[in-house]
Amino acid sequence: MGETGKEEYRIQSFDTDTQQLLKTALKDPSSVDLDKVANIIVDQSLQDCVFSKEAGRICYTIIQAESKQFSQSVFRRSLLNPPQALTAAPASPQVNNMPMMALVNPVYDCLFRLAQPDSLCKEEEVDCLVLQLHRIGEQLEKMNSQRMDELFSLLRDGFLLQEGLSSLSQLLLLEIIEFRAADWKMTDAAQKYYYSEVTD
Repeated sequence: MGETGKEEYRIQSFDTDTQQLLKTALKDPSSVDLDKVANIIVDQSLQDCVFSKEAGRICYTIIQAESKQFSQSVFRRSLLNPPQALTAAPASPQVNNMPMMALVNPVYDCLFRLAQPDSLCKEEEVDCLVLQLHRIGEQLEKMNSQRMDELFSLLRDGFLLQEGLSSLSQLLLLEIIEFRAADWKMTDAAQKYYYSEVTD
């Protein structure tokens, strides 16, 4: 009885088919279209700010369930893509011209998960983390600078203290730390240092 209670999420506002899709995603992510699940969660978060906290719990559970099945997270990438599209549009009538506001905490939750030691050991996850910070890091910091400070504290610790990081992961972490330190801008010197081999 208690176990069932732990698995209950406030998804009654969805139609029956969507509720079933979310319940399945929570238990067996590999059996559903995770892009569709991510879009449903993001859309609902934009329409209902109260739901955004529940969205964070749902996303975390799906990511945990998927990590038990696979070494990489399809859902995490699917979830992080909608905010990129939202930040390209300067206004959205759904959340008082602040399309990111309802998603700030769920997005931070995903970024914090990518900053954990087991994720930092995987180049593709570090690449995903750094890519998202390049695209939406500045906006996220404006909305919650304390969480950004905490995130970068994790990234600095990972860069300096964690063993087993590949040279590419170390390079990406150092680059994003410097990028933020330069007020979310790429200096000419940093551009030359990090990307000279790409242009040669």
